[in-house]
Amino acid sequence: MLSPGGPVGQGDVKVMFDAVALMLTIVVPTILLTLACAWWFRASNTRAKRLPTFAYSGRIELVVWAIPLLTIMFLGGMIWTSSHDLDPAKPLEAPGGKPLEVQVVSLDWKWLFIYPQEGVASVNALAAPIGRPIHFQLTSASVMNAFFVPQLGSMIYTMNGMADNLNLQADKPGDYPGLSTMISGDGFADMHFDLHAVTPDQFAAWIAAAKAAGPTLDAAAYAALSRQGVTTRAFTYRAVQPGLFQAIVSQRIAPAPGPAQRARSNPQVFPKSLEP
Repeated sequence: MLSPGGPVGQGDVKVMFDAVALMLTIVVPTILLTLACAWWFRASNTRAKRLPTFAYSGRIELVVWAIPLLTIMFLGGMIWTSSHDLDPAKPLEAPGGKPLEVQVVSLDWKWLFIYPQEGVASVNALAAPIGRPIHFQLTSASVMNAFFVPQLGSMIYTMNGMADNLNLQADKPGDYPGLSTMISGDGFADMHFDLHAVTPDQFAAWIAAAKAAGPTLDAAAYAALSRQGVTTRAFTYRAVQPGLFQAIVSQRIAPAPGPAQRARSNPQVFPKSLEP
């Protein structure tokens, strides 16, 4: 998180450091005053006055309450502003063209990424061109989960029956590790993926390679993929059945039973409209 690779990650780091610096304006003086008081009122200091009848001081009360109150006001204002600027659903500026659309489905226990504009899909890995915003639509095919690429920022939950929106961007080429941050059953610890930030030409070559090989993600392939199990390897689908993500979100495809029912069979009932 301290090595951000995009504008959202940079904004998150700035908010964190600003908040820490602001809170230290209370923490540091409090520590110093505690040590100073302990030193001044030591037993050997005859100049320290003992005031057993002391009960109230307006000046002390003013300092004790005014400084924390001002800190809370500044901190609240900063959080209010940054929470709007870094709203996950807020689109990022796209000087280089339209955002890249990626549909994300969290499964037990793997990640499915669908590229509706390109007509391909991938599991446990995705590619994106640097400098181009990415608009994610996220849902869960089973229990609640959480999608997080720490260097790019903005963790967001995936829930069955609804689609969340997330906008990120990678400005530097490289591989950005992603993970699930929501315990979702036996295979939760292995729900990792990599976001490969590449040049536009490399992204076009990746799409071309994905279209040239691999199976088609249709109803039968999705039913097999959605069965509970850990898939650590990454692979792609050369084509995606139209409307698959919308069918998952609208629950026209029955959700998986979830980790609590892993001992049962895991049939997937597909409506006729989704059959190839």
